[in-house]
Amino acid sequence: MPELPEVEVTRLSFASRISGARILAMHMGKPLRWPLGVSPASLVGQTVLRVRRRGKYLLLDTERGILMLHLGMSGSLNFAPSQGPAGKHDHMDLVTNQGVLRLHDPRRFGAAVWSESENHEPAAKLLGKLGMEPLTDGFEMKLFQQGLKKRAAPIKQVLLAGDVVVGVGNIYASEALFLAGIRPTVKAQKISGPRIAKLHAAIRQVLARAVEQGGSSLKDFVNAQGNTGYFQLEASVYGRTGLPCRVCETPIKQIVQGQRSTFYCPVCQKL
Repeated sequence: MPELPEVEVTRLSFASRISGARILAMHMGKPLRWPLGVSPASLVGQTVLRVRRRGKYLLLDTERGILMLHLGMSGSLNFAPSQGPAGKHDHMDLVTNQGVLRLHDPRRFGAAVWSESENHEPAAKLLGKLGMEPLTDGFEMKLFQQGLKKRAAPIKQVLLAGDVVVGVGNIYASEALFLAGIRPTVKAQKISGPRIAKLHAAIRQVLARAVEQGGSSLKDFVNAQGNTGYFQLEASVYGRTGLPCRVCETPIKQIVQGQRSTFYCPVCQKL
């Protein structure tokens, strides 16, 4: 599924092109994960002021509220001067005077949701419990350490939960834990202060590098310009079961945690 880097790459690929655009029409297809919450016609005439990201949500600010977009498990956005007829898996067209933003989502776990503001429902419910943004100055080491010390669950599961730090999905959790030398099964509260500092830095490094590389295109991810990502080509552990570790040449192991595959090096990640 698209994780934080893929969502940020998507944002960067169309944000400047749609900013300042006036909404001419909005067409919704089959029902998505959550309803829009208002009539699509109510968005007509509004101006897209900017595009932000909170966790895995894209937030299109207008002068009257926020259009929140989520890519779900398999969704992608495409922004172009015009779009052809909507296909079977095209579920939203936001038509503006600067182009058409289309949501393509074969599995329909994505969403397009309207909210008056971040302090109103449904935005308050969807965004209110999200953790710190790892690519901002708000990702404070002290708060990160405090959050981990309260959790007895395995560190990989804590990272995926998103209430301590947001957006560190399955791929990037495995990669950050490898870089920090931490075994994914160790309890979060058992990790030492120095090791937490390494993990804090590793999360920033891995996510920033993934954004730089255009995200990971393991299946069909493309940004809003149709471009794929390349981070998966340089992954240290993710998807490399049985292959030699890039550092010590020990075969990479794979286990299942919370119904998700986890990859690690048994030698480099001893703690």
